Amino acid sequence: MILPVNLGADSYDIIIEKGSLRKIGEYLNLNRKVFIVTDSGVPTEYVNAVSESCKEPHIFTIEQGEKSKSLQSFEKILVAMLRAGFSRKDCVVAVGGGVVGDLSGFAASAYMRGVDFYNIPTTVLSQVDSSIGGKTAVNLDGIKNIVGAFYQPKRVVIDVDVLKTLPPRQISEGLAESVKMSLTSDAELFELIEKCDIKENIETIIERSLRIKKAVVEEDEKEQGLRKILNFGHTIGHGYESTSDGKLYHGEAVALGMIPLVSEEVRKRLIPVLKKMNLPTQYEADREKVFEAVMHDKKASDGKVSLIKVEKIGSFVIEETDISDLKKII
Repeated sequence: MILPVNLGADSYDIIIEKGSLRKIGEYLNLNRKVFIVTDSGVPTEYVNAVSESCKEPHIFTIEQGEKSKSLQSFEKILVAMLRAGFSRKDCVVAVGGGVVGDLSGFAASAYMRGVDFYNIPTTVLSQVDSSIGGKTAVNLDGIKNIVGAFYQPKRVVIDVDVLKTLPPRQISEGLAESVKMSLTSDAELFELIEKCDIKENIETIIERSLRIKKAVVEEDEKEQGLRKILNFGHTIGHGYESTSDGKLYHGEAVALGMIPLVSEEVRKRLIPVLKKMNLPTQYEADREKVFEAVMHDKKASDGKVSLIKVEKIGSFVIEETDISDLKKII
């Protein structure tokens, strides 16, 4: 299946196909120097499948985890590309989850002012969310995604077969983003998640989630308006995640961040869905520290923060909320 993302000169295709990793050379232009960025948690067979299709592969492996999403890692990638003699005609390929995709996409955007970037997401979270839309970034001083650029990939290839090697907790955290998108934009998708066998329907859930994000990105590429709905659950969720010392995964924090921003009617259906996916519905945290982390977030300005709220499944409202009221919500 091909989902075209229509962004004028920056348009690209999302390929969704089981087994596509085994024939990746058919989908990507790898007949050149290729800088493959991956992490220590990605199975070697996935990286080798890409490497074997390249004319001149260069593999760069970062440590698994959010700590690698840093300016230090960003610099190391650029230095490695420079020393290997990469030119503007060469490319970067991400093989991994959201950290790998965000970091390598940002490096591709900056090296020689931009080289081709391909994304091969290997986690549910990156397949349904971070691999498309062009948001690339690193963290700084404990604040997530505060330094980065909008830089669209040339193509995204999604092979759901790679999810077979993921731990259940990573599958659950990725599906939190699908729940998020269904709540704001697709009541039928939420009902599917609510009632179906998740494992048997995961490809359909990923595809439906991608269609939502694709439509939002096409209408608002650089988050001037509608794209803010993708931040549903993230404003407070980032506060939980930043202060959890790694105890919370991103999707788990987003799940928690959604709960106070839905109506009581929606919450009665949301809580059972989160429990079905083994996602947290309660969390003990230092409210002051969470609030401070939220205030460092780039979404907070002029004494107000934009909050996405869901009163009815499949729809949303954007509210400019006073910081004092946000503290009460937390």
